[in-house]
This record gives sequence, C-alpha cells and structure tokens, in this order.
Amino acid sequence: MALLFEPYELKGLQLKNRIMMAPMCQYSVWDEDGAPSLWHDVHYISRAVGGVGLIMIEMTDVVPDGRITVNDLGIWSDDQIPAFQRIIDQVHLHGAKIGIQLAHAGRKAESPSLSPEAPSAIRFSERYRVPRALSSDEVKGLVDAFKAGARRAVTAGVDTLELHGAHGYLIHQFMSPLSNQRDDEWGDPTRFGKAVIQAVKSVIPSTMPLLMRLSATEYDPHGYSFDQLLEMVRVFRDAGVDMFDISSGGNAPVVPDRIYPGYHVPYGATVRERLGVPVIAVGILEDPSLAESVLQQGQADIIALARGLLRDPYWPNTAAMALDGTVQVPKQYHRAFKKSFLG
Repeated sequence: MALLFEPYELKGLQLKNRIMMAPMCQYSVWDEDGAPSLWHDVHYISRAVGGVGLIMIEMTDVVPDGRITVNDLGIWSDDQIPAFQRIIDQVHLHGAKIGIQLAHAGRKAESPSLSPEAPSAIRFSERYRVPRALSSDEVKGLVDAFKAGARRAVTAGVDTLELHGAHGYLIHQFMSPLSNQRDDEWGDPTRFGKAVIQAVKSVIPSTMPLLMRLSATEYDPHGYSFDQLLEMVRVFRDAGVDMFDISSGGNAPVVPDRIYPGYHVPYGATVRERLGVPVIAVGILEDPSLAESVLQQGQADIIALARGLLRDPYWPNTAAMALDGTVQVPKQYHRAFKKSFLG
C-alpha cells in the first residue's frame, strides 16, 4: 500500500490515512457572529465523505478583533460551540478526524469595524491600518483567550488543535523583528508563542496532540532567518508542540521568487531531521506521485492539501486510483468504482 494511505498515529490521534485538509479561510460567516454557517457544514463534511484523514477547520479567532474580516470564524463564546459540534459530529460519522486552527489576525485585521492590535504599532503595508500596540496586560489577556478557545474546541469534540504561528498573524508577529520591536518581556520572539502553547496544553487532554503552523522564511532580509526559525521551533517543541505544519511567508508584503510544487518541503524536511519532530508538508502537493514521494523519502509524516481539495473534494480517491491504493468512500458511492479499488 502507498504510504499516503497507511494509517498514522500521534499520541491519541489515529488517522486512517496521511492526507490532511489544510486550513483555508472561507469568509462565509453570514451573521458576523463567528459561528459556522451551512456553507461550512457542506465544505468540511464533503471532504470527510471524500476520504480525507484529517480535516483542519480554518483560522478561527479567539477574540472578535482577532478576525481578518467580520465574516471569519470565531471561538470566543460558548454560544459558538454547538455549530462547531454539528460539523465535528458529522465528520466523525464519515471516518475522518478533525481539528480547529486557533488564531488571531493581529495587525492584519481588515474590516473597518475591527480594531487591529499587534506587538508594536507597525502596519503590515500601506494598504493596512497602523495597529494599536498591546499593553503587557493585554498580551496576557490574549494568552487567556487562546486558552478559553482551546477549552471550547475540546467541548465541541475536536481530535486535535493547531496554533496559527504563520502567515503574518499574531503569534508570527511576535516572532518577527519586522513586527515586534518591544522593549519589555514580550520582545522575546518566543515568549508569546510559548505562553500560548503552555496555556492551551493545560486545558486539552494529555492524549491530544497539539500542532503548530509556522512560516519557515519571511522572504524579507530584515525578517528572521531559517536558522533562527529552527531555534524557535526547538523552544515551541520543548513547550509542548507535538507536530509542526511548515509553510512560509505572510509577514511582509513580498512573495517568493519561484513557487513550484513542493517548494515548502525542504524546510519541513530539515525541521523534521534536525529537531526530531513529526512534520506536515504543504505547498502544491496535489500530484499523487509527488505527495507519495515526499512521504517515501521521509521528508514529512502527513501531506496537507489546500487548493487541490477545493478543486477536487474527492482527491483522496483520485490519488488512490493513481497509486493503486484503496478508495475510501461511503458504500453509497461504491457503484462509481471498480471493485478492485474498494476496501
């Protein structure tokens, strides 16, 4: 069997395959209340029907002003729990596991009614507003907000959680000299992330793995280097992160010179090798042979797909047929596949 379809286990998380749906903002909360809408029900449950092993619900913000837009998901109130629970229960019925990515947009809040806040009063670009610099007490309050969001996610029934420390959002902003120029204790690039990790770990089951998404590089000479990122990963690993989801960019208005299938993979492979931690690979990996090759070469433990799963909710089955694997679909869909492909 292709490694892509081998089961995977991390602490108490048991996946039927190594395919993950990467978190992707849908901007589809119709009532601006942060709770998932019917769009989210269809969006996530259809990928579970399609055979994905792990679904990561998109960036979900721990306070109202932590959203990018007013149409983003939130988990700052117990009133939001039932809508998440509805999705989680249905995803479980189709054999997939599911998590929520906890986040705060920081200086990248866009909607006029939201107030951007950040480590320092430095705007992301001319298109964005200058954020308000958080006081030390406010930073501590946001650590508590991540903790409360984690508690609500556990109540809703998640199998895992991911902290968003990439793409220029709040945890990433604290990590980078591009956005953190504080002269107090929160000027330490790992202090906020470490505090959030420890707070979240205190309210989730000991058997539940904690994931963290990080940007390997900022594509800006004034940002942190990859070697510096590796040292921050070491701190976060020791604080309690069980697996790292390695992406790049987002904290400066620049893009890589070249974007090609697998362009994040070498970063993740280095994190995995040097620090001995399991890694999720992401970045245009929708070619089944490429996804399988990354696993076969020991460069990652899980393959995450984003746009590929938007184009094809049933991508796991496409990959299974390409790799002579086992198609994992509900019995209602068996008539669409040759018997030799069905488990």
